[in-house]
Amino acid sequence: MMWPSRLIEPAGQTPPAALILRLTLVDLLLRPGGTWVVRPATLAIAALGLLAPAVLRAPIAWLALAGLTGWRVVADWPLSDNHAYLLSYWCLAVAIALWLPEGAGALRRSARWLMAMAFIFTVLWKGFLAPDYLDGRFFRVTLMVDERFASASQLFGGLTREELMANREALRPAPGGAELLEPLDLIEPPAFRRFASFATWWTLGIEAAIALLFLLPLRGRGVAMRHTVLLLFCATTYAFAPVAGFGWLLLVMGLSQCEERDRKWRFLYAAVFFFVLFVVEIPWARLALQWSR
Repeated sequence: MMWPSRLIEPAGQTPPAALILRLTLVDLLLRPGGTWVVRPATLAIAALGLLAPAVLRAPIAWLALAGLTGWRVVADWPLSDNHAYLLSYWCLAVAIALWLPEGAGALRRSARWLMAMAFIFTVLWKGFLAPDYLDGRFFRVTLMVDERFASASQLFGGLTREELMANREALRPAPGGAELLEPLDLIEPPAFRRFASFATWWTLGIEAAIALLFLLPLRGRGVAMRHTVLLLFCATTYAFAPVAGFGWLLLVMGLSQCEERDRKWRFLYAAVFFFVLFVVEIPWARLALQWSR
């Protein structure tokens, strides 16, 4: 078989399921990244892939997406988002899987190892290399200063809007690197401390579980546990974390672990994929906060 043909047509007798490929393209369409040079090309290939099955299964299309998403990492260096790296690796893994005779199996193995290594390094960083994570400072500060968490901080942390703004003012760096003689005290009700502590340890614990479950070669109930924990992580984390693109990517990679006969798990992955879309686009925490008053 000629090389150009291999680049255009999938070689696999068992290619990756179309749902995996389509949801990856939906992720790229909904959360395109990169500069004005990269973004139009990414959107064009993703749209064509959804409309044309030949493009969807063409290795060269996914190789181009791997290059475009990889260029995004290079262009934003060293401030690239963590999931930008994983997205580029994933597009490359899809291109390779479409190129190989055992397409679905190759993609399943790639996804498993990418997930395992991503979460191993996450746990390594949070649990051993970042002292401001384990002592709770990361979530205590993030829940105060990031406006995207404002409603959740008020709803679950017991802060008022005025207290939240006062905390942000207290945390605002002084100009020119100066320091206040008397630093302002932060307002942290007991409910807020509990919320930040729960977020810290729940996140670390469930990420460690995912790392272990994807690292080990599991069968039967072990595989069911792997799916359950990953779905629980995505449903709970991305209801709060404003990085839906990362959640969708993890769900697509988890979906690739399903066999064709695993209809229940395939349905649940697709359902949580769209659940993340709804909770990101609908300000549920702000609405719940208004209703609770």
